[in-house]
Amino acid sequence: MTSNWLAVDWGTSHLRIWWINAEGSVLAQRHSSDGMSNLRPDGFEAALVELADDLLPASEKTTALICGMAGARQGWAEAPYVATPCPPPSVAAAVKVDTTDPRLAAHIIPGIKQERPADVMRGEETQIAGFLDEYPNFDGILCLPGTHCKWVQISVGEIVSFRTFMTGELFGLLEQASVLRHSVGGGGWDSATFLAALDEAIAHPALVAANLFSIRAEGLLHGADTNAARARLSGLLIGQELAGAKPYWLGQDIRVIGTGGIADAYHEALTAQGASVIKISGEGMALSGLKAAYKSFLEAAE
Repeated sequence: MTSNWLAVDWGTSHLRIWWINAEGSVLAQRHSSDGMSNLRPDGFEAALVELADDLLPASEKTTALICGMAGARQGWAEAPYVATPCPPPSVAAAVKVDTTDPRLAAHIIPGIKQERPADVMRGEETQIAGFLDEYPNFDGILCLPGTHCKWVQISVGEIVSFRTFMTGELFGLLEQASVLRHSVGGGGWDSATFLAALDEAIAHPALVAANLFSIRAEGLLHGADTNAARARLSGLLIGQELAGAKPYWLGQDIRVIGTGGIADAYHEALTAQGASVIKISGEGMALSGLKAAYKSFLEAAE
């Protein structure tokens, strides 16, 4: 078995790999568009080998430690969910995948499930593992913004409970495929409009559907600025989410994990509500989680 190994983060739309040596240093990193949504189950190994082919020694097996959608039911091989409350799943719970390429020994880390209310995550558990490896004593709430935002309660190193909000996906659908697409074409931002819409939605979440249509009406009747309209759309949706997620964030110590505008928006929204919140870059968090899992893999092999 070679001392170098592959860390693999397999998302819905992208595949990312890191070639790592025994000391944990990244020797190479690559990515492709071969996410789960673009592959059949019998295409995963080929996609990984294509991306890593010249890195794999010809005469040795290389461990590939994989998180994310490769373990989904529609993925490479299903890695059954671990139930909450639980620590982030380690290699001990990983599923070993049969491979045809003799150079690969592939292991898929499972996701996490919650029975009531029903909820699941795949990939985020490895980001959480990376966070806890850096902040092992953290007790509080993690907010992981994205297409499907996760609110995760952490206590004594365990994921106690979590809720998923489809806010990012709803934003994308409304921005691109609804009548609002004619009103929110700007790529800019208006913070004051965002915060006003946020307060409006938190105070009156039942009116969000009506207030969404008012974005279109404002554009038709008053020529509303498209950047402000886009910020209002985001504020209404995130505000409705915060209204529903209040048991998770109110009075809690919160860390928003992410990069870019979406993480900034959640941080701004929570700060405006007086929440105790710190934003932490999500860059490299999944890799940190995979490294922590690989360390446990080596310890178990000794």
